[in-house]
This record gives sequence, structure tokens and C-alpha cells, in this order.
Amino acid sequence: MATCLIRGVLAAFIVFVANLLTNAEITFAEDPPEPVTSWTYPPNMPGSRIEIYKRVGDVSLNAYIFEPQGHVASDQRPAIVFFFGGGWRGGTPGQFLPQCQHLAKRGMVAISVDYRVKSRHDAWPQDCLEDAKSAVRWVRKNAKRLGVDPNRIAAGGGSAGGHLAAATALIKGFEAESEDTAISSVPNAMVLFNPAVALTQVDGLRLVPEDKLEDIKERTQGRPEEIAPINHVRKGMPPSIIFHGTADPTVLFASVEEFARRMTAAGNRCELVPYKDQIHGFFNAGRGQGEARAAANRNYHKTLAQMDAFLESLGYLNPQR
Repeated sequence: MATCLIRGVLAAFIVFVANLLTNAEITFAEDPPEPVTSWTYPPNMPGSRIEIYKRVGDVSLNAYIFEPQGHVASDQRPAIVFFFGGGWRGGTPGQFLPQCQHLAKRGMVAISVDYRVKSRHDAWPQDCLEDAKSAVRWVRKNAKRLGVDPNRIAAGGGSAGGHLAAATALIKGFEAESEDTAISSVPNAMVLFNPAVALTQVDGLRLVPEDKLEDIKERTQGRPEEIAPINHVRKGMPPSIIFHGTADPTVLFASVEEFARRMTAAGNRCELVPYKDQIHGFFNAGRGQGEARAAANRNYHKTLAQMDAFLESLGYLNPQR
């Protein structure tokens, strides 16, 4: 009994400290080094190995796998699957190269995956969601071979990729017919960067810019509600953290505020980390020039530290000494 009590207190303390770190203002004595980035397609992913997680006709979808040094199949490490942004139309798995490299060094198996998009495969967001679910299921199905704990698989992503990460957890259906649906495609945690959680106005709230409503409706085959995570919030969802700029003109901050409110009201853990006056993609290192690029690099390192604290609170990372 005493041991259980100590463990409970320790777990609560870890969460408390993580929350302090998540919400603290992080500053740097000088700008930290900019990480290696890859914004091309196909991406250049140094440090990864490639496996095909899914084939659709003549299309092969790659998983770029980053493993800790000395990793072996018996390790049973936590994993994270990242989905890139690009409005379901384009983008590259290279977007999350630096996060993958970092988390592999910290002890996780980090995977950035490709998925079908409009510009390359004439795909709809519903197809993107099917691929995202396939990716999570593939990791869980192959957990023993990959050295992954099937009960500690996080989904992460930015913008449309953040939408997909959240949708794998909240939205039912959209499973590939050829796959074994007895193996869950639901992640155990979510790490979301300016995610598109609302695709329409909801309950009279302005959650999407008015000038984007018709475009989103066209992009989603006229059915945006069916794949909008905010419309599917319920009890029992995985713990999540959201990083979002308060001045984001593309994915309104109000949308993640309402999403977080609904998640917590349903009894789920959902931490929203606002970045004051920041716009869409504020966390992407290696973009822009001059001070804009330096600011993006600082934000990258800040979100990295806050992501680490969140994952530490879940027991996915060991606290750094």
C-alpha cells in the first residue's frame, strides 16, 4: 500500500513539474544552434532507415525510422509517429526531421511518415486520414520487430499533419479495408503543432476564417464535419499537448482553445501552450531569413523542451539530469 502511495505521489509530482515547465517562459542566453532540416521532397533524412508501411496501387508510402543508438528489438521503447503539414495538398516528411533526430537521442523510436496528398496522388483528406491510421497500426503491428512498446505510441504533426494526428485518436472509421482492424490505429498520446482541429464553424463560434470555409469544404469532398476532431471529442481520449500561435491567421487560435476546453470538459488531459503573437508554422526551424529565421529557431527549441516535459510526464522519456 505504501509503495503504491509513493508511486502515486511521484507520478503526480512529475506531472506537476512537467506542467510548470510547459507553461514557463523559456529564454536563451544566446540563440541555440539551428538543427539540420529538410524541406525537399523526397526528403533527405540523415540518421534514418526506410521501410514501406503501406502500398496503395503503385504508390509506396515510406516510414523514415530514427532509432536510439544501440537500439535492439527487445528494448520495447516508446515511439512517436509524425505527420507533416501542407493542407493535405503537399508537404514533406522532412518537416519533422529535427524532432525525430532529437527524440531518438532521448531514447524514443521516432518515425516521420509519408502519406498520399492531392498534388502527388490526387488524394482527399479522407485518404490522408486512412493513411495516418495505417501508419499508427503498422507501428503497433510491428512493435515487437521494431523494438517498440505497443502501448506507448504517440502521434504528432503540424497543421494538416496535426489534424491527422488528432484524427487518428478521435475519429472512428476511415480504416483501410485490407488491414487487420483488430490492431488499433489509435495512438496513446498526441503532440500537436498548430493543428487544424476545426474545419467548420461550430455551435455559432467563429473557429475558421470565413474566407476559408468554402475552400475547406471543397478540399474535403463537401464533408468537413466527418473528419474534424473537434466534432468528435469524448471521454477517454489520449493525453495531448498543443502548441499554437495566438496570431495564427490560417488555423485560428480560437479553434484550439475550444478544442482544449471540450477535451478537458470531457475529462481528458489536454494542455494548450499559447505562443503570443506568433503565426502559423512558428515552430518550423530552417524557414525564412534573418531575424524571422532566428525567431523560428528559438521557437523550435522552446517547443522541443516543452514537448520533452510532456513526454517525460507520460513516462515516454527519462528526465534529463
